Amino acid sequence: MKTDDTVIDVLIAGAGPSGSALAIDLVRRGLDVRIVDKAPHSFEGSRAKGLQPRTLEVLDDLGVLSAVLDQGSLYPKLGLHLGRAVIPWSMMKNRAATADVPYPNTWLIPQFATDAALHARFAELGGKVEYGTEITGFTQDDTTVTATLTTAAGVEHVTARYLVGTDGGASTTRSTLGIDFIGSTDEQDRILIVDATTTGLSRDRWHMWPRLRAGFVAACPLPDSDLFQWMVRLAPDENPPTDLDEINARIRAHTHASGVELQDIRWRSVFRPNTRLASSYRQGRVFIAGDAAHVHTPAGAQGLNTGIQDAYNLGWKLGQVLGGADDALLDSYEAERQPIAAGVLGLSTKKYEAIGKLDPTSIRRGKDEQQLGITYRGGPLAASGDQTTSGLSGGDRAPDAKVVDAEGKPTRMFDAYRGPHFTAVAYGDGAARALSEIQWPAAGAALRTVAIDAQSPTADLILTDDNGSFRDSYGVDEDTLLLVRPDGYLASVASRDMVSKTQAAISLLTPSAT
Repeated sequence: MKTDDTVIDVLIAGAGPSGSALAIDLVRRGLDVRIVDKAPHSFEGSRAKGLQPRTLEVLDDLGVLSAVLDQGSLYPKLGLHLGRAVIPWSMMKNRAATADVPYPNTWLIPQFATDAALHARFAELGGKVEYGTEITGFTQDDTTVTATLTTAAGVEHVTARYLVGTDGGASTTRSTLGIDFIGSTDEQDRILIVDATTTGLSRDRWHMWPRLRAGFVAACPLPDSDLFQWMVRLAPDENPPTDLDEINARIRAHTHASGVELQDIRWRSVFRPNTRLASSYRQGRVFIAGDAAHVHTPAGAQGLNTGIQDAYNLGWKLGQVLGGADDALLDSYEAERQPIAAGVLGLSTKKYEAIGKLDPTSIRRGKDEQQLGITYRGGPLAASGDQTTSGLSGGDRAPDAKVVDAEGKPTRMFDAYRGPHFTAVAYGDGAARALSEIQWPAAGAALRTVAIDAQSPTADLILTDDNGSFRDSYGVDEDTLLLVRPDGYLASVASRDMVSKTQAAISLLTPSAT
């Protein structure tokens, strides 16, 4: 048995997308982090394969976006096979990038590629996922959590200031805490999912063979690979086919596509629709996130995206509290994220139920799925009654905008926000004067200051809104001081009493100035 007297900052259980995103965010804040996973290696399947526009913005900030874009693609049109006819169907309207939304479309990329990109970024920052390492128990007191890790080499005890369980729907962390996982699992409704190389099928369509009384079979080409993800909805009393010949026979019996053949199976699983939400996200110094906190149907590509944004919300708050901020800041994690998960559960369940009825609305995708409209208005960090611009309020996503730097070069607001810091943005000379009076504590995350269309001897960045992009994206028509959280949401908006209003928001988010 190995025991280390060192106390680390955060121990993460589970190295899927949520845990990996959290590890990246914490390490770039200078925290001491370990991430363990009981699996012997990284996940090999395609399972969650859609990244929403808001998640792409998160991955941009975490330094993962370029790898994700290189290994993915836009979604192809559906090819609906109705008898001998193949009808093209646009599942979603691909939109051009705009000043406020630089990544407007859902991105198709298999989960194994997303995981690989996150793990590579974590390695760049000096981290390493510890596979074959399972947390088999833990205890906590007022200051630390002590976890028991079991590996092939033996047992180790690790002490951390916080533990975060991102260990999936069957979470050991959640069950050890005794947190209820409220919802249901339909054992009769099953979908066989298979990643396989396939011949006889074009890769420019997401093929679907709907049958009114026999479910559906579908095949989605996975980018940057020679694989298709096959989905076969099974009958209630049907035994799932297991080997290659049985799977091919099952698909041919449904599709009557004699020239289509699966050649090599890389991964397979049987999915049962789970719709569950944890009754709480925190007990003491232990948190849950991602699938450990909520599980969804696959419809609408919501689960992985919601989990990554759980991590993005929790990461900066852990960093601030470890830097000396009030522990109450960590309570805002559940208060902000649990209602979002509840809404996503409702959306994905509605889409999934429509699939069973072969309702065309089940395969349409739009703004609801993109998660750009998520807001924390009315939450503990953005109380109702806050000042607003004509379009934005505290708790809303801070949009992108095209601006010009002091050297006359084009730049973007997202460039100013990128990193683990807070950002104070002063629009106009009056706001710039207020910005110079803001008091920011030395402990915790840093503050980057930005002045737009204003003179300021103290701002870190001087920008010009020469084409009105910032004014339009933010809805400002007067001097306004905005405070942007590290996760890209507005902590405050002030056009009157700018110093006191902003300072009040700062007091909720940071260690005290003393």
